[in-house]
Amino acid sequence: MDSTSVAAPLPAAPHGRRGSARVLPGFGLALGYTLVYLSLIVLIPLSALLLKTFSMSWAQFWEAVTAPRVLASYRLTFGASLIAALVNAVFGLLVAWVLVRYRFPGKKFVDALVDLPFALPTAVAGIALSALLAGNGWIGQYLEPLGIKIAFTPAGVVVALIFIGLPFVVRTVQPVLEEAEKELEEAAMCLGATRLQTFMRVIMPTIAPALVTGFALAFARAIGEYGSVIFIAGNMPMISEITPLIIIGKLEQYDYAGATAVASVMLGISFLLLLVINGLQAWQRRRSGGLS
Repeated sequence: MDSTSVAAPLPAAPHGRRGSARVLPGFGLALGYTLVYLSLIVLIPLSALLLKTFSMSWAQFWEAVTAPRVLASYRLTFGASLIAALVNAVFGLLVAWVLVRYRFPGKKFVDALVDLPFALPTAVAGIALSALLAGNGWIGQYLEPLGIKIAFTPAGVVVALIFIGLPFVVRTVQPVLEEAEKELEEAAMCLGATRLQTFMRVIMPTIAPALVTGFALAFARAIGEYGSVIFIAGNMPMISEITPLIIIGKLEQYDYAGATAVASVMLGISFLLLLVINGLQAWQRRRSGGLS
């Protein structure tokens, strides 16, 4: 073949197909698999929960979900989860910032340490926190003489929820910080912006959606946390008893309808709170897009 010859054209794609072949099946089949999987894993169990609740009369349902002991558990569960998620949003951002922006000895160890609550069994976490913060623990023995009691109080619940929720914020914000353009920060400082102005007007709009997502994940995880909390909470009715423990107690008493009623309230409140958080996140993204 001489040098002026051209390569033979590639065979044409089959009729009705354009571009490269799809790796995954078509939209219809993939959507069908997705809906079936979500139905089996999410929708059917939740539907069974609601159907079991409907077996109660309205008076029985209201009595089960508004008992003083149950209301006290709602306040502790949602209040402690909110406080823990807010604390994790602040310090999780700080940890992610240090891991992304600085180099120091032992950085990889600290980075791996963040994921420890993911891998650690929750019961082990609860026992470890109790051993540290109890009156005879390594830290508690110095705090209690000062009048600071953490273990077996609502404060202990908050500490446990902070421990298990921190990785959600760090691992959500960290990739966004790694991809952020440092040139924009340098340009803002060259134009006379202070460090606070640079952070609030340049960095914060970029990481805000990820930070809200991390907050939502930490909050959702804290609401349903059980293993790490029951060891350090003390589980005193009306004081340090969380709602998941109320549900477990009703199941042990074979009060399945009462357990599903309380669980339905938890499900409804959690869904509404996450809906609000996702709405705020979407609004922040639209606002950031409009400012850019």
